[in-house]
Amino acid sequence: MIYTKTGDKGTTSLVGGERVSKNDPRLESYGTVDELNSQLGLLLTYLETEEDAAVVSQVQNDLFVVGGYLATDQDHTQLKAQTVVSDGMLEALEEAIDAIENTLPPLRAFILPGGTRGAAVCHVCRTVCRRAERNIVALNSELAEKGKHQIDANVLRYINRLSDFLFVLARKINIIANKDEIIWKKSCK
Repeated sequence: MIYTKTGDKGTTSLVGGERVSKNDPRLESYGTVDELNSQLGLLLTYLETEEDAAVVSQVQNDLFVVGGYLATDQDHTQLKAQTVVSDGMLEALEEAIDAIENTLPPLRAFILPGGTRGAAVCHVCRTVCRRAERNIVALNSELAEKGKHQIDANVLRYINRLSDFLFVLARKINIIANKDEIIWKKSCK
């Protein structure tokens, strides 16, 4: 059965079994990572190149690592090796950013989210990623204030790089479709 009824009173289990409220900052963090992963699944339906789809699919797998990390309160449960955000994960994402960026024209102005549907979905993913980052930073601050085990720097680095990747990927999607980027009209004079 899919339903367990254990969360009916507004609590859920972290890795290791500790029960916490469903509005706990830790859940907000990994819940937003899960939301991002779902949005990436939608983005995959718009990608036209196998290389981009392969990177996004790998990112979806990586986000399970991030989610598992965030779902583990290391003050109560030992972190599992498969939930460590590795330097290799970061390097792969940076290589993907560099590969795309090398094909793009220089950015000379702020661009507005949009263009093709795929690029627009990519920008939605980027903004959800930024929200996940803010949630993780807030969680980390709360943990620091309480003198608890803080979030590994690679988790924050990965999420930050991911939003950069999604930005350049949105630009690439528009360029592949011969769709002009929407330049911000500076009306704040």
